[in-house]
Amino acid sequence: MSHTAAPKPATARKSSALSGAARVPGDKSISHRSFMFGGLASGETRITGLLEGEDVMRTGAAMKAMGAHIEKRGTEWVIRGTGNGALLQPEAPLDFGNAGTGSRLTMGLVGTYDMETTFIGDASLSGRPMGRVLEPLRQMGVQVLKATPGDRMPITLRGSKHAAPITYRVPMASAQVKSAVLLAGLNTPGITTVIEPVMTRDHTEKMLKGFGANLSVESDERGVRHIFIEGQGKLTGQT
Repeated sequence: MSHTAAPKPATARKSSALSGAARVPGDKSISHRSFMFGGLASGETRITGLLEGEDVMRTGAAMKAMGAHIEKRGTEWVIRGTGNGALLQPEAPLDFGNAGTGSRLTMGLVGTYDMETTFIGDASLSGRPMGRVLEPLRQMGVQVLKATPGDRMPITLRGSKHAAPITYRVPMASAQVKSAVLLAGLNTPGITTVIEPVMTRDHTEKMLKGFGANLSVESDERGVRHIFIEGQGKLTGQT
């Protein structure tokens, strides 16, 4: 065909309508948090549409190891949580495989419990530094008993018996760091504040409020978000 040939017009004709139903997989970030917050809340939580990938299942297994009862019934996941402040020390290391979100958020969650928790993962996760999460947790009194150089897994944390609320300005946009501090604040007396100069996904804030956490968000004249969470309150299961 010659490159100088005139293009031929195309004709579009009406076709029959498309109809049907499609099941869209659930959101991964929300699925992680559903297992975590349901496992921490008092009473029963029912989840539909959960993304049942390996990373999310690792988070579910971690919550079960700390006392939550989780089972699948048909298309639903049913969780009976421990209640805020009542997680149990796991008997074995929590293996998160390649779940970066699950591991970082869980570090925040257990950081204000008076217990030791060891985190392990696969080769990929073990190569990722956890320092950005551990820095604010150290400020709250968490001890890093063991860690591979560079704050990499395996990591053993000793939670603070007398955790202190902090005001923490997130140095770079990170929903995981923000969430880890807020989750540590759940079991800390007083008000923990996270200052977020650049807004990141707000699944954690919305879902915690949905479970009953005393959490509020304010933005200053520059658009900087200030997130406040009052610790040691009750979370209630959601259906």
